[in-house]
Amino acid sequence: MSELKLMATCPKGVGSLLVPELEALGATRVREGVAGVAFEGSLATAYRACLHSRLANRILLVVSEFAAANAEDLYQGIAHISWSDHLASGSTLSIDFSGRSADIRNTQFGAQRCKDAIVDQFRARGLSRPSVDTKTPEVRINVRLYRSKVTVSIDLAGESLHRRGYRTDPGKAPLKENLAAAVLLRASWPDVMARGLPLIDPMCGSGTLLIEAAMMAQSVAPGLGRKRWGFLGWGGHNANQWRAIESDAKDSISSAPSGLEIRGYDGDIRAVRRAEAIIQELQLGQLVRVRAKALNELTRPTHRAMPEGLLVCNPPWGERLGEESSLRYLYRELGESLHREFQGWHAAIVTSNMSLGKAVGLRSHKQYALNNGALDIQVLLFELSEGNRFRHELDHAEQGASKVSVPNQLPPALSNGAQMLANRLKKNQRRLAPWLKKTGVSCYRLYDADMPEYAAAIDVYEGRVHVAEYAPPKSIDAAAAEKRFAEVLDAVRHVFDLEESVPVAAKRRQRQRGKEQYEKLSNRGELITVREGRARLLVNLFDYLDTGLFLDHRPLRLRLAEEAEGKHFLNLFCYTGAATIHAALGGATTSTSVDLSNTYLRWLTENLALNGLSDRQHRVERADCLEWLKSCSRQFDLIMLDPPSFSNSKSMETSFDVERDQEVLLNAAMSVLAPDGVLYFSTNRRGFRLSPDVEQRYEVGNISRDTIPMDFERNRDIHQCWRITHGTTRND
Repeated sequence: MSELKLMATCPKGVGSLLVPELEALGATRVREGVAGVAFEGSLATAYRACLHSRLANRILLVVSEFAAANAEDLYQGIAHISWSDHLASGSTLSIDFSGRSADIRNTQFGAQRCKDAIVDQFRARGLSRPSVDTKTPEVRINVRLYRSKVTVSIDLAGESLHRRGYRTDPGKAPLKENLAAAVLLRASWPDVMARGLPLIDPMCGSGTLLIEAAMMAQSVAPGLGRKRWGFLGWGGHNANQWRAIESDAKDSISSAPSGLEIRGYDGDIRAVRRAEAIIQELQLGQLVRVRAKALNELTRPTHRAMPEGLLVCNPPWGERLGEESSLRYLYRELGESLHREFQGWHAAIVTSNMSLGKAVGLRSHKQYALNNGALDIQVLLFELSEGNRFRHELDHAEQGASKVSVPNQLPPALSNGAQMLANRLKKNQRRLAPWLKKTGVSCYRLYDADMPEYAAAIDVYEGRVHVAEYAPPKSIDAAAAEKRFAEVLDAVRHVFDLEESVPVAAKRRQRQRGKEQYEKLSNRGELITVREGRARLLVNLFDYLDTGLFLDHRPLRLRLAEEAEGKHFLNLFCYTGAATIHAALGGATTSTSVDLSNTYLRWLTENLALNGLSDRQHRVERADCLEWLKSCSRQFDLIMLDPPSFSNSKSMETSFDVERDQEVLLNAAMSVLAPDGVLYFSTNRRGFRLSPDVEQRYEVGNISRDTIPMDFERNRDIHQCWRITHGTTRND
């Protein structure tokens, strides 16, 4: 047979890689075009392209090209092709039509005219007409109309070549297999593996990049696992030649370069199990290893020296964590980990959003545009060297307005009252300094109405000051109250050396009801990142009555971190999820966090991303906690229960009062606590008394004193806390 005219279709941006791949398979006259790569070759070359191409979508055999100004021209051009050379009598077909013209306005009409021409030809020759089968046709015909020119081809692949045959659920992988191969080639994986250097994917999902890398390393033809081919029902198929090429491909499988390691991690245990199943089925277990590990645990392997290697990653594009704001923190955590742990390595990160790529905080030296279906994506390449410094761009954007500047002139003299308060603040600083240094606490309460005439709480968040005034009694003159609050701010500015242009977060604290607790006070949108133990947490000093972090619960959160390893953790009324983050970083197997507020749950999701934690392993549920508990069918080993004192949210059928409803709430929470589990119940309700029935029904220990930190010693009534278990006998 003479040289065939062929076309390999591929995703946008892959053509330049596909050209040398086809040439290596024996193709001639190879030319990259708009629709893919055109080439010529023998039937054997076409078979090799189907079996060996890691990059192509389809391999098309061009059988005719003609001009078509209208639908009649299209019909006649199709009718002039000898279809009995390609289709058996009575066989099935499907027509993929693309393109439009003034006369052919939709693809369905174009495909219909092509089908009519083929069927009419068989009838005219007295042959049994072929029938249409859109799902599994024996022959798939591709017709492309472009600028009044029609190209008719036989689809030798039958279905997209990215479907290798090893993935039973293709919807689980957001990055198609041929695009994964393109990413690896852009990242120079063939050169890396030839040197025996390792590859790591820290967010491997179901393992697409790992498996494609391993198949390259062992010279496994990507099509060997496919069960169906488009050419099997084609009239020109040469079965003997195909068997020989398939046999050669099997014989060409080789061992990977000595010492090569391919590792994958993911926080979603279900994704890891899917990856493991595929790896075992493909017999790649000696080369590829995966394990459940969240991004925050990413470190350079220590079992042997690995000064160089390739880290490749396809982080979520939005379908998992959803909000771009959450993803920005996830990408930043990824960038920090790369810079900290993988100096000397190279990295390739796939993203559909360049602003997320910038959030990585590292300079990419190359960027490549690709196309994943309808989505444009970029491959960013990084050299992880000391010179490529991590830039805290998010911190600059979030914290810039709150930076402290040194005044250029002497501050104004303080009033007597402000000076007294300033002296107290300095005294408290000296008292707390040794404790802060010893514990590493960076967010703390400095002052809590120590002087009754200055009734405010003053907190410090890593050098930034937050002032919350307690609402003055109605008996206090409004003007006098305003003067005293102004003196509080003057004292704060003096002690912390803040000039007038630097904003201080100043609020009035009062009882909140219903949706008031969620309403914004401003729309500055300034988030800062603070550290507490191992956790990094987002705090908003200006926009809400609360900052997103209750400082008095610090000891309880640290206790949860110590007790969470291997546990299933439940956080009820989770707020912004600080306790969830501590439990997760402490090794909780899973966590579930429940709250009614979209604002708080979005905040929690961002905190998860900031700490590199998987939202599949650590679930977020929007629900009324009592209603959610009624329908919960699983048990938890560790529960945090910190309800509001009162709530009448419109999302709840009735109001909630923690003292009135404590028994209903605690019984519901204890019903999902494992027999040997622990529940921590805390409340800020002043004068709260635990029900005697609760103390009789469960084993209860008051641990309030142990959970009040040093910076709250002057206000030991800030909260009460109990440790509750089922005890040795459980009264149901």
